[in-house]
Amino acid sequence: MTDIVQRAGHAGTLAPERQRVLRNTYALLALSLVPTVAGTWLGIASGFNTWLAGSIWLSLLVFFGGAFAFIWGIQRNRDSGLGVVLLLAFTFFMGLMLSRLVGAILGMKNGADLVMTAFGGTAVIFAAMATLGTVIKRDLSGLGKFLCVGALVVMIGAVAAIFLQMPALTLAILVLCLGIFSAFILYDVNQIVTGGETNYISATLALYLDAFNVFQSLLSLLGIASGDD
Repeated sequence: MTDIVQRAGHAGTLAPERQRVLRNTYALLALSLVPTVAGTWLGIASGFNTWLAGSIWLSLLVFFGGAFAFIWGIQRNRDSGLGVVLLLAFTFFMGLMLSRLVGAILGMKNGADLVMTAFGGTAVIFAAMATLGTVIKRDLSGLGKFLCVGALVVMIGAVAAIFLQMPALTLAILVLCLGIFSAFILYDVNQIVTGGETNYISATLALYLDAFNVFQSLLSLLGIASGDD
């Protein structure tokens, strides 16, 4: 995803204000990768990922409590510089939470390759869906309601899969999550292009969550597939 800023050029026919929002969104999204990687590295190096794995209830409480608190703060301050600071702090927090999965994958014999494959796959999906979202000038607001329902199903299903320990359910949820959040990238970019989203901090938050979930789903699927070999 290191080249995402370049895709702002696809918006050459957009109104200047929408071009600015799209350009700033891609730039801030690229910057958000830095604290995410830093948080993931620190989580693994400090053993925080092991602590997370020790208690499912505690890890869920920390994740959902922290995530919703950050999202609330970001949206409340989205028109100020504090919103950017909170967004970058949030991406660091998400990196910490991701360290559990990344640490587990890196513990596999081909773990580093799986992480890079998931990153590359996420970049390809993001580029394809973002480009499509820019090209399609029709307002896709109606798609948002369907995707929100799908995201809710994924969230409930993911929590259920943790406790039920059903491999088939876990696999189905991961595939659904991958599809839902790939479509969310298309939707969220289209919202900027059509003027439905005019704040680049809110837009970055949405696209970051999309890309995060795509990467997490891809990495989990690759880990499952590799574990079956």
